[in-house]
Amino acid sequence: MRLMRRKRTVGLLGGSFNPAHDGHLHISREALKRLDLDEIWWLVSPQNPLKERAGMAPLAERVADARAKCAGNRRIRVTAIETALKTAYTAQTLERLKRRYPAIRFVWLMGSDNLGQIPRWKDWHKIFISTPIAVFTRPTYDSRALVGKAAHRFRRGRLPQTAIRRLSRQSTPVWAFLRFRRHSASATEIRARSGDATRNDN
Repeated sequence: MRLMRRKRTVGLLGGSFNPAHDGHLHISREALKRLDLDEIWWLVSPQNPLKERAGMAPLAERVADARAKCAGNRRIRVTAIETALKTAYTAQTLERLKRRYPAIRFVWLMGSDNLGQIPRWKDWHKIFISTPIAVFTRPTYDSRALVGKAAHRFRRGRLPQTAIRRLSRQSTPVWAFLRFRRHSASATEIRARSGDATRNDN
């Protein structure tokens, strides 16, 4: 009898990574542990449409910095694949990633700050409809995000805490809010310490 191979499950953490910091690592480690993921891909965005270009480090520099930050962790992969996919919006990126990697099950990872602002994203509802979403706690954003437009619209798809580990295997739309010890690191503070507070966050 031929055994069916389990689909590889990959979490996607998108952002400017300007620069990558310990908060990104903290979220990634929690996701690997709590969501039963095989890998996490850091999708370093060429240019976030909602952010100014001024102060954004070159893509190659941000990719190199991210790879240095997660060096030694074989389950975190850093990529600027959106350049090859020719996508500028998350909904497009997810659609083309699934087409390119049909044998992979993807989970979109984001902080509660992004849950609050996701209605500003292009075709944001398609993200919920197409891909399981894990939302991570972030200081000061949780309360507003969990009563915001996106959380309300897809409230029936929210998983209870006891089912979070099965998130990737659920039918969409489905999302979960993960509570864990918060990490205080932020790109803004790092740039301020280095004397370059004009660069965009994440």
